[in-house]
Amino acid sequence: MEKTIEELIHENKNLIYSITRYFEKYPNKEDLFQVGCIGIIKAYKNYDSKMNVKFTTYAYTYILGEMMKLVREDKSVKISRNIQMLNLKIEKAKILLTQKLMRTPTSLDLSQFLEIPVDIIEESMNCSKTIYSIDEPLNDEGKEVTLQDTIGEMDNIDDYLILKEAISQLTPYEQSLINKRYMCDLTQQQTAKELGTTQVQVYREEQKILTKLRSKLVA
Repeated sequence: MEKTIEELIHENKNLIYSITRYFEKYPNKEDLFQVGCIGIIKAYKNYDSKMNVKFTTYAYTYILGEMMKLVREDKSVKISRNIQMLNLKIEKAKILLTQKLMRTPTSLDLSQFLEIPVDIIEESMNCSKTIYSIDEPLNDEGKEVTLQDTIGEMDNIDDYLILKEAISQLTPYEQSLINKRYMCDLTQQQTAKELGTTQVQVYREEQKILTKLRSKLVA
């Protein structure tokens, strides 16, 4: 006998709430619960009682997946909003300073006017390239894991500066590989051709580099 959505959620609400604990830093627990409900419904639709696995075990991945998706998308929106707000301030400052100085303001002019470090001013103006590359899929093997997922949470511009510094500490070869994959948007196969190696080698080196970046960022 098929269960109603209300019955399904009521029976599994403790499971859903227990998985929200993995996201202690996420402020809206109710949103996590709601997408967890979506996960349990999707799991129920795909579950086969003939499977040699309990329904709660089967549903776990669906629930966790929906919660991770929510957090990832919310994080991307937050980053975009922060950068958009700063860029708006920069554009307004450009107009005012152009009229005042009778020339195009430099990054230093903007920094002094807005009382924001020059590095952040320049990073913000160039961040559109960084954002798309960080959110691009990590590899072509079918599993959509992004560089942002791999290196951890980046909720503001300071995090991007930390990432930039970590990349600058890589070897020239490692920087070239990361640049081709994420800045030039090349596939692993295209990157392998550019570097004179194989796609498998590029994949392995990429994983090592991302692990190295992550260790620097969480240190």
